[in-house]
Amino acid sequence: MENNYILFFLVLQIVATEAYFSVSGGDGGINPQNPSLSSISQLNNAYLALQKWKSSITEDPSGILNTWVGSNVCSYKGVFCTDSQDELGDPTGPVIAGIDLNHANLKGILVKELSLLTDMSLLHLNSNRFTGTIPYSFKDLSSLTELDLSNNQFSGPFPTQVLFAPNLLYLDLRFNNFSGPVPQQIFNKQLDAIFLNNNQFDGKIPSNLGNSPASVINLANNKFSGEIPFSFGYMGPRLKEILFLNNQLTGCVPEGVGLWQDLQVLDLSFNSLFGHLPDSISCLTEVEVLNFGHNKLSGFLPDLVCSLKNLMNLTVSYNFFSGFSQECSKLYFRNAGFDFALNCIPGRDMQRPEPECSAVPGGGLNCLRIPAPQPLVCGVIDNP
Repeated sequence: MENNYILFFLVLQIVATEAYFSVSGGDGGINPQNPSLSSISQLNNAYLALQKWKSSITEDPSGILNTWVGSNVCSYKGVFCTDSQDELGDPTGPVIAGIDLNHANLKGILVKELSLLTDMSLLHLNSNRFTGTIPYSFKDLSSLTELDLSNNQFSGPFPTQVLFAPNLLYLDLRFNNFSGPVPQQIFNKQLDAIFLNNNQFDGKIPSNLGNSPASVINLANNKFSGEIPFSFGYMGPRLKEILFLNNQLTGCVPEGVGLWQDLQVLDLSFNSLFGHLPDSISCLTEVEVLNFGHNKLSGFLPDLVCSLKNLMNLTVSYNFFSGFSQECSKLYFRNAGFDFALNCIPGRDMQRPEPECSAVPGGGLNCLRIPAPQPLVCGVIDNP
């Protein structure tokens, strides 16, 4: 038994050594002169991980994995290598820096051995047919900055383990079958982009949503319920797009929404939000798309909203608004889209029948609003 183990170890060392001295002309394009022992070990781990993963893939209609033969892992299609360096900046040999198998139409699962690729900074697997859950060992991917698992058939709870990858900046889990609640850790992590849309996530959106420094957050097409967290209005200044559409959210649009003066897209459509829109929306001077359609919002749509200078599309259809200002009528002349169908606006076409407008949903809802005499941060609504 012991002799077999020693023989196996020697074979692995030979494979790894051959790989390091033979890498050239592949996707990585690296031909090191003096690979270190540590880099030999890293390539050995990469070979083991990729071969294990290959054996778990049951369908490969494009024949991509036909190139995954032999010890030269940097020549495998979809695998990209770079030359690693020691603390003095001297080259130590090639390592796998990324795997990009987008649109490969592969069917299979992810294996725990992929966590051996500790130098990998990006893993892009969108538009395949991978199933199952995400291995817990993914927490050990210490160099990973981008993880794209979108448009697959993954399932199970939110893969919290990926949030322990210390350098992760981009997380894309959209168009899968993940379910259950989303952990608070996701909004405490220094992520720039969070895509969770088109899954089966449910429960309340974590109350620390406002802690996120992300520039893009997409929570659309899930089953989130409850109110939009109060911290929603106190997110970082980098936020450019946030989408809540097609969930089961209730309550008011938070007053603090107006603090995001760099926001470009806000979509709250297809929920069950009540009450009036906050005047603080007038602070969204960079916003291009506002979508409040298919809710239960009411009140009068003021100039403060319709006069936003960069507004390209305003949708308030399928609500209970009772009117809009002259400035809203001018949106058409600015070539901006304005959809106000099926509200309760007298004298306008395509509105709700009168009986539906007699009892406005959420009429007794008390939304927390800043008193009119008190100016907002952007200093717009304090003028009489």
